Amino acid sequence: MKRVTPLVLFAALLTGCTAAAATATDPTASPSAPSTTATASGVPTPEAVADWTTYHHDNARTGAADVPAPRDPHVDWHATLDGAVYGQPLVVGGKILAATENDTVYALDAATGKVLWSTHLGTPVPRADLPCGDIDPLGITGTMVFDPASSRVFAVAESTGGLHTLAGIDLNTGALQVRVGVDPPAGDRIAHQQRAALTLLHGRVFVAYGGLAGDCANYIGSVVSVTTAGRDPLHYQIPTGREGGIWTPGGATVDGQSLLYSVGNGESTDGGYDGSDSVIALSDQLRRTDFFAPGTWADDNANDRDLGSGSPTVLGDWVFIAGKRGVGYVLRSGHLGGINGQVAQTDACASFGGSAVAAGTAYLPCPNGPIAVTIDATGKPTIRWHATVTANGAPVVGGGAVWVTDYKAGALYALRTTDGAVLAQLPVGDLPHFASPTLSGTHAYLGTMTGVSAIAID
Repeated sequence: MKRVTPLVLFAALLTGCTAAAATATDPTASPSAPSTTATASGVPTPEAVADWTTYHHDNARTGAADVPAPRDPHVDWHATLDGAVYGQPLVVGGKILAATENDTVYALDAATGKVLWSTHLGTPVPRADLPCGDIDPLGITGTMVFDPASSRVFAVAESTGGLHTLAGIDLNTGALQVRVGVDPPAGDRIAHQQRAALTLLHGRVFVAYGGLAGDCANYIGSVVSVTTAGRDPLHYQIPTGREGGIWTPGGATVDGQSLLYSVGNGESTDGGYDGSDSVIALSDQLRRTDFFAPGTWADDNANDRDLGSGSPTVLGDWVFIAGKRGVGYVLRSGHLGGINGQVAQTDACASFGGSAVAAGTAYLPCPNGPIAVTIDATGKPTIRWHATVTANGAPVVGGGAVWVTDYKAGALYALRTTDGAVLAQLPVGDLPHFASPTLSGTHAYLGTMTGVSAIAID
């Protein structure tokens, strides 16, 4: 495949690159009249080896894939779309699926970036209409999920008036087949942001809500679920008077039959515990079956040091979680322990975003570079290494490398899994917060502030 930019190894930055732009259709279509462009033929092969159907590849959020070792990474193509791509791109049957903050879902040809179809779902909310926030406009932010049973990709679009709508779109044609409101059950809907990745489990789609950047107005963390046909709605609401957002980009980590969510700070700071600042386990019927909260929950709530910034990470019999306080807690899978019920704890980092897991090691995102964590048979955690580069995005792992972005600097790194040393560094342009690459075949696919870039690994 034709190379656009050369590799830079071990530190130097590259010159930028451009490629043919893909153009969306009908960016002004109304929510009641979604539009699609050219259809794609052929039958997909769901769950093929190269497919990446949900955030960080699978419901356990391992972020692991079988890809080559980084030898000569370079930008292969860039598709310019009608808005920023905050969610992680999906890969299904040779198509790259991406959603923009302009409320448009795209299918791109994985080899070329050509638009196969696009479906516009509504008019996003301009920042001027929001009580606070840092995304303008606010459209589709959470990572989508693909359902192989129905061959539909699901996305939640935020649109004018603060509406939150779940759309189920046919993979082959881009036809809108499911459309149902999934607004949060309490608070002001305009104050809620749907950043957490969607989860598919037992024929249901799970949608989690937090607040906007700035923690303004009246929002309450919650999870809403409907079937893949858009029926039988269920919801769970954090039992706090305000806040308690479920906002980390990783969404739910599925552990056995439980959905594990991390929850942000809530309203209570000196009274009874209010269900916030926690890891909660929900059943597929959205009943809370278990929880953990640190003994410092009241101080965490008062000082915005909550667990809700990081994702729960499953490592064998253990669950590891680190939030804004920077403490890493080891919990027992299936028995999270309640308040102050951790098995062990260690100084870790203030983690923001989803983690990756491979060969018994977890890789967590940190503002000043990821860390590698292992847990022994007794539950004792060990920090194996802390990268020396400022790579702050959510890591994924493959080919003996941890792939992680510095989204503030617009760079993609490949770090050696054994010690965090830099194997390669590549400039990739302006990136959204918490940008995390998708690994598939011989490429990494990355959402940017202007569309999607494909990076050839070798």
